[in-house]
Amino acid sequence: MCGIVGYVGRQKASAIILEGLKRLEYRGYDSAGVCVLQGRQLEVVKKAGRVETLVKEAARHQLTGTTGIGHTRWATHGGVTDANAHPHVSSDGKFALIHNGVIENYAQMRAFLSTKGYTFHSETDTEVLCNLIAYHYAKEPMEQNGHSRFLESVRKTLRHVEGTYGIAALCVDFPGEIVAAREASPLILGVGDGEYILASDASALISRTQNVVYLKDGELVHLTPASFSITTRDQSDVSPVVDKITWSITDASKGDYAHFMEKEIFEQPAALENAMRGRFAADGSTAQFGGLNVTASEFRHIDRLMFCACGTAWHACLVTEHLIERFARLPVEVDYASEFRYRNTPLGSNTLFFVMSQSGETIDTLAALREAKRKGHRVLAISNVVGSSIAREADGGIYQHVGPEIGVASTKAFTSQLLIGAMMALYLARMRDMSFTDGVQFANALKAAPDLVRRVLDQAPNIREIAKRYAQSTDMLFLGRLSLFPLALEGALKLKEISYIHAEGYPAAEMKHGPIALISERCPSVFFAPAGEIFNKIVSSMQEIKARKGAVIAITTEGMQLPAGLANDVIEIPACHEAVLPIVAAIPIQLLSYYIAVERGCDVDKPRNLAKSVTVE
Repeated sequence: MCGIVGYVGRQKASAIILEGLKRLEYRGYDSAGVCVLQGRQLEVVKKAGRVETLVKEAARHQLTGTTGIGHTRWATHGGVTDANAHPHVSSDGKFALIHNGVIENYAQMRAFLSTKGYTFHSETDTEVLCNLIAYHYAKEPMEQNGHSRFLESVRKTLRHVEGTYGIAALCVDFPGEIVAAREASPLILGVGDGEYILASDASALISRTQNVVYLKDGELVHLTPASFSITTRDQSDVSPVVDKITWSITDASKGDYAHFMEKEIFEQPAALENAMRGRFAADGSTAQFGGLNVTASEFRHIDRLMFCACGTAWHACLVTEHLIERFARLPVEVDYASEFRYRNTPLGSNTLFFVMSQSGETIDTLAALREAKRKGHRVLAISNVVGSSIAREADGGIYQHVGPEIGVASTKAFTSQLLIGAMMALYLARMRDMSFTDGVQFANALKAAPDLVRRVLDQAPNIREIAKRYAQSTDMLFLGRLSLFPLALEGALKLKEISYIHAEGYPAAEMKHGPIALISERCPSVFFAPAGEIFNKIVSSMQEIKARKGAVIAITTEGMQLPAGLANDVIEIPACHEAVLPIVAAIPIQLLSYYIAVERGCDVDKPRNLAKSVTVE
């Protein structure tokens, strides 16, 4: 969730680190700091608040060193204060450390170190880790097995750690060097021209290099100005694999848009085209995927699917469940990844397990993947980030290929997940009992999705005007049925995330079983009312709201006639195939939430208390 940037090279480290921290702001944070090695002295600047506050504070210091580390913190242990911000310095002044993750046994470590004379100035688990490195350093011989005393001190420390971490450390006795390590928290090494950049996210280093090494769990990297080496906790050497990032710094910039979220909403037609490119069979009747590593014969023996995800991805899984059961006639279960690993869910031998995560680093989803594999199940992943932990550890999967998503509130990643879920439904249905003709119709409908989305995006000015009328609401309800019930959940989540308006999503027919008590003039309801067999049922639910003086915003199919005066505002979407409907219906709720948040003056791209990638449990 937090952000890490480290630099070793010939340039002024602070400038490069601060630029990287700015690019990591979207991940969510509440304080920021930087530490630069100047000679044999650690110069630390850190402040609660935004990176811009840190930039101004750093300008007052002469940070000229060429080796340094920087961090944006999302509070776990201890409040949002300058003292709790990273980097932390050991009480003997020899080490500086930044850390993502949670050290679960930090209290025992702290108690032990206190008996050894180490002191603490923060409430964090990170300062404890920093002092433990100093403790082992004081005991470490000058050289051991060709590895430096600095590296070995970090390695020994990590053998005592219970929890998760992505760390980077400096030592005053080793100017020009950084030691970093990861365990269930992402860390990437950028290999530049005479320089190395360490980051928790590729967006922080893409302006310097596109050549990267994805560190794996249990690995440590030792950086010097001339080289780097990777080893494991047991001192085994690792041969690094240098990958190339396929997107550029332009892809991670706002361009002419006011916010990343706005840009990503309007990128969705192109994102959908990228997600489906090359993934339809030559005869046009089914989908095809290159990286599943499951044969058609094996798929035909599957009798149940299990999907695990968190947040928005969980909503995409719920839509996928509906489509697979509807068209492929396969039982599907969807579980919160955070709950799965702690439940004893019965899984038959012919159950195929899926996890879904845009970042590929969501810690709960990664834990669910590992739990499923531990129990002998094959796990496939749907993810957007090449080289992510989930992508590497899964047995196969599908990349979304939508480019970097910077906005905390997911938009283009969500609709691409819906698209891939629909394509999976088609793929499985054609293996079972869907006819060639129906397959072609289904595939053609998916191919038409980008143009349908463009038509809805053309209504943005109208949706903005609607948003202005509801921006001061205290509560809002989102209501839908069948495949659009998960869209109601997603609409409520979007509104909560970025506008801070309390919102809930329900199946429309469940309104009368309790939630209708919330209806008032200050609690409008957003209804998904598309054409179809239950249109009249949804209209009845809308009438129940109107009878209690609740405002109604209807998202309905073009040409559908609602009873006069029933809806206060109407947003029309194009008629489309059932499999495409959730994708098209997602656009109005994204725009509505975005424009309401803007009208309320909220910081859309950096909503309070939230992070883009949740890498702590």
